[in-house]
Amino acid sequence: MPEAPRRPMTGMLIAGILVIALLFVAQSVFAPLFFALFIIAIVWPCQVALQTRLPRLLALLITLIITIGFITVIGSSLAWGLSRLGQWLFTNADRLQVAYSAAVDWLEQHGIAIAGPIADWFDVSRLLSVMQGTVSRLNRFGGFAVLVLIFVMLGLLEVGDFAVRLRLPAAQPYGQIILDANRIIAMKFRRFMLVRTFASILTGLLVWLLSIGAGLELAAAWGVIAFAFNYIPFLGPLLATTLPTLFAIAQFDTWQPALLIFTSLNIIQFIIGSYLEPRLAGASLAISPFAVIFAVFFWSFMWGLAGAFIGVPILIAFIVFCSMAASTKWIATVLSGPETASSG
Repeated sequence: MPEAPRRPMTGMLIAGILVIALLFVAQSVFAPLFFALFIIAIVWPCQVALQTRLPRLLALLITLIITIGFITVIGSSLAWGLSRLGQWLFTNADRLQVAYSAAVDWLEQHGIAIAGPIADWFDVSRLLSVMQGTVSRLNRFGGFAVLVLIFVMLGLLEVGDFAVRLRLPAAQPYGQIILDANRIIAMKFRRFMLVRTFASILTGLLVWLLSIGAGLELAAAWGVIAFAFNYIPFLGPLLATTLPTLFAIAQFDTWQPALLIFTSLNIIQFIIGSYLEPRLAGASLAISPFAVIFAVFFWSFMWGLAGAFIGVPILIAFIVFCSMAASTKWIATVLSGPETASSG
């Protein structure tokens, strides 16, 4: 008898592992599909509003053009900023190597020997190749984006009919549950992207002004990179803070300006990420910080850069669906932030 309750949990665990394995193996299909569902949830109100005044296909065309424009702005901005950094690295490789050698000598004089463990890993040419590889992967993002847009186009044509089928008596009670969950998820997605876009623009602007004031080279590139990276929770701000600091060390040849830049960047990220964003997002988007970090790392492992971006929206959808059933509501409570948990 004691073994009986464990069987459903064991079955769910095995099913979850199989689903994760499928998502990993078939990432070339599922990653763009998840992205497309995320985009559909955000742009569907625009499609509906246009359909009331224009033919359906014309409304779809305008919605797709708006979507393509938004994706192009973010992708091309990141590619441009990283290419500028790659050019800077190629031109100033000697300065960066000298700064690295000076830092290693200083640390060794103070009894901190790091040259051995990381000397083989740190090499300017390797860093340059990593930057070039990243830019090249961004340039190849076009194929991924085309598949996403195909899914978006087909999905927008199907959303209305799919909702009608879910309201049929034969689809109940699950049809209504799915409709309610999708409505809540779409609302959360739109708020998430609105808050994230505002925070990204503000972060990019402040980083650009700080770079100009500190005399840091490539000020515009740092602002653009901070803007684009801010869409990736945790990892994005970390990279947007670390990269300018490393380049400041190479540019100024002293650690004081780099320390000032590093401190100022962290203050910007802290105020916007820890104070402004949570207040703009409200309790409806409150999620456990540990769950956010885990989602970003887990989905970046699964699907790379695309997974790092879509990880938090997947987590939001998972929490909403868990909250719709009594047997899984405890999972939603555990993963939610303190404000949501206390209000629930």
